[in-house]
This record gives sequence, C-alpha cells and structure tokens, in this order.
Amino acid sequence: MEKKDLLKETVKDVKLKKDMKVKELIDSMEKIGGFSAQHMINGIKILQNMINDKESFNFLSFPADIIATGLRGMIADAVKYFDAIVTTGGTLDHDLAKAYGGKYSLGSFDVDDAWLHRLNIYRLGNIFIERDQYGLAVEEYFNEIMNDIYNSKDYKEEYSASELIYEFGKRMKDEHSIIRQAYLHNVKIYCPGILDGAFGTQLSLFAQDHKFKLNLIKDELELSNIAFDHKVTGALMIGGGISKHHVIWWNQFKGGLDYAVYITTASQYDGSLSGARLTEAVSWGKVKERARYTTIDGDATIILPIMFSYLNLF
Repeated sequence: MEKKDLLKETVKDVKLKKDMKVKELIDSMEKIGGFSAQHMINGIKILQNMINDKESFNFLSFPADIIATGLRGMIADAVKYFDAIVTTGGTLDHDLAKAYGGKYSLGSFDVDDAWLHRLNIYRLGNIFIERDQYGLAVEEYFNEIMNDIYNSKDYKEEYSASELIYEFGKRMKDEHSIIRQAYLHNVKIYCPGILDGAFGTQLSLFAQDHKFKLNLIKDELELSNIAFDHKVTGALMIGGGISKHHVIWWNQFKGGLDYAVYITTASQYDGSLSGARLTEAVSWGKVKERARYTTIDGDATIILPIMFSYLNLF
C-alpha cells in the first residue's frame, strides 16, 4: 500500500443540529476518526450487512450482567433479527426474576457493601436488587413453570439446555422477556453454563426429586451442525467469557466467522478471552482472514442503544 492510499480518507468534523435524529448523527460521524467511535461506526455497517445477508446464520451472544440493566427489553426486541443466542446462566435468572415482577433499582458503585448485606440488598455494579426480588422470585417462578413442564403430557425426562429454555419460553407471559421472545420467533437459546446461577441451582434441586436429566452434549452437537451446515455465519458478541467463546469456537470448524462485531471493556494485555480482540481470533481461524470484523472498546449499555436505534432493531 502506498502513502497516498494511507492518507486518502480525511477526518471530518461532526456538525450537531437542533433536534438531530440518531440516524443523522451517526451518518455525520462516518469519518469522525474518533477512536472507539470509528469502530462503532464500522460495527454498525458490518451488522447492517450481516443482517441483510440472507445466507448468513447470525449469532447474538452476551453475558448475564447486562440483562440486569434496562437493556433487557431492548435485547428482547432484537431477538428476531438473529438466528441463535448464546448466553450465560445468569441471563435466565434475571429474565425470570424480572418477568415475575422482580424489582431492580438504580444504585451506586460507591456504597458500603457490608451495609447492603445487612439490609439484604445485592449489588450488581450500580444496580441494587433486594434479596427476595431475585433469589426467591427465581425460585418461585422456576418451580411454577418447571412443575407445569413436568406434569405435561409431552414431558421427556431428558432435555438439552436449549430445549428446556424453549419450554420455559412457551409458558412465560412477559412480552419483554428474552426467553419469551426467543420462543415466539423460534430462536434457540444456547446456555452452556446453565448450571452456573440460581436457575441451575433450582434445576439441580428439582432433579433430586424428579426423573430429570440434562443433556449438555446435545446442544454442543447442534452448534457443531450449525457451523458445518452454513457456509456464511456472523455474530454480534457483547462481552467475553463462555458465551463469546462458544460462538467463535464452533465457527472455527467452518473456517471462521464471515461477519463479527465484538463489544468489550476488557484489556487484551492479561491474555484473557474477554480482552482478546477479534484479530487474535483470526490467528485461531475463528474469524476468517477476509471477514468483515471489528472490536469496539466501550460499555455496551452506551453503545448498544445507539447501534440498535440506527439499525431499527425493534
């Protein structure tokens, strides 16, 4: 590449206007050259192409913490634009608790946690959750639905995680629920860490007194088949950990993702998967060398509403 090619794109100032709409603002930022902002702009373009590519099987992955925030309803609305979800066990906890009427309150990072403990208040970042609004709510709603599944004529005694989550979605009434919207739009939720959380604890207790088996291998084989059966795949990955890795791991067997957008706040310098940029995934063959991909450094609670609003994912 010659010098003139390196310098062909000029940074352009953003001009704000009164009553400016999100789309106008983002369009005006196309050549902002603004560090993470430029990555967000690129990410929007990649997602737009990914969603419009009818041949692409598209994943959405995220950890549980953002479901404790107000992003839950927004992600539920966006479920229909993806073909599969990969998430962590706590997502089931927060989704069930909120669907059951659990109240999550605005809090603060700067508080005496020992004092909160004495008040029976859990702190998740700057969100406060009264103990009964989480653990008890999950327990009661889980048992209500699980007993209905168990007593139904279609009960099978053995379920994969995605099959069990589907049965929960069938019975939940909250239209703001991610589990419910995934059921309504036939989008499978894969949760490889389903036992890690309140939902998993209740499932373990249920299995002691009922004929029930959890088949974790079945979902792994399904993810393998998705990778081999689809020539083109894409993913929006929010945060790292097991949800991110399950997406990129299985896609390496088909030569890697064709589209990939990753949002993270983690540093790459500790060698963690959460901090690893998508360029590192290219070295493993988890993202194709010629894929359209970008890593966006920043808080998903700020970035996602902007991206989803621009793309009309509601």
